[in-house]
Amino acid sequence: MKQCLYYTLLDNQSVRCELCPHRCLIKAGATGLCRSRKNIDGQLMSMVYGQPCALAIDPIEKKPLYGFHPGEQCLSLSCTGCNLRCKGCQNHDISQARPEEVDHYELTPEALITLARQHHQDIIAYTYTEPLTWYEYTLDCCQMAHQSSMKNVLVSAGYINEQPLRQIAPLIDAANIDLKYFNDQTYRQLSGASLQPVLQALQILKEYGVWLEITHLMIPGTETEEEFRDMCQWLVEHGFASTPLHLSRFFPRYHLTNGYQPTPLSTLQRARQIACEEGLTHVFLGNV
Repeated sequence: MKQCLYYTLLDNQSVRCELCPHRCLIKAGATGLCRSRKNIDGQLMSMVYGQPCALAIDPIEKKPLYGFHPGEQCLSLSCTGCNLRCKGCQNHDISQARPEEVDHYELTPEALITLARQHHQDIIAYTYTEPLTWYEYTLDCCQMAHQSSMKNVLVSAGYINEQPLRQIAPLIDAANIDLKYFNDQTYRQLSGASLQPVLQALQILKEYGVWLEITHLMIPGTETEEEFRDMCQWLVEHGFASTPLHLSRFFPRYHLTNGYQPTPLSTLQRARQIACEEGLTHVFLGNV
């Protein structure tokens, strides 16, 4: 365990987590919505610090990142926990689990760097679940990686408050951010989050010079063509015209199975056509 950053002590040993827009009110003995941050006697503690549940060596394109060190590999790691509740989550067995429900490794930030060197990896990716919920571990690992001349990749839904994002952004070399929907109501219904903080995260990471790519999962029936055009127009108007956009094919998962079908290829192809018409210059189809 490690004491969390970004929380406020309230009455009766309750705390208010200030890491993400949920701003969970957490009573003593309880956890926040992400399940990985727990109030222990009035102190908010990370229950997953140094305890990744997944380790793998991946091609960088799997993140997906197509313009950042193409052809290279990265050491990928993940802890349990996520501050979203995506009904179609493909990694729900670890993202929606409590730390005690999943086997894990013991791996300090120092040991992570040693492991990366042993496997000749110069890029470390924080991925699979939501690395911004295991913020303290991600932050310390990023600091150690930069001190060791390694690069950091963040794969995230971008649902975080401004101050903690600004603290970690200078340590991030590349990021793929999920821009799941361009409708706030749909965000709330299908992911338990909201749109504006994600847009803010994209702008902050761009401000810090992070190499950015964006993933948009296309779930049939969840957005109109007008909403998709609006998203593309927003990206162009805010300086993301040349940012790679990955249009990802949906396959039924988790709570989105009954009545759902994989995204037709024709839908993805039409979306790519629209994105290009609106001025995006690097549009890719994923999961095809």
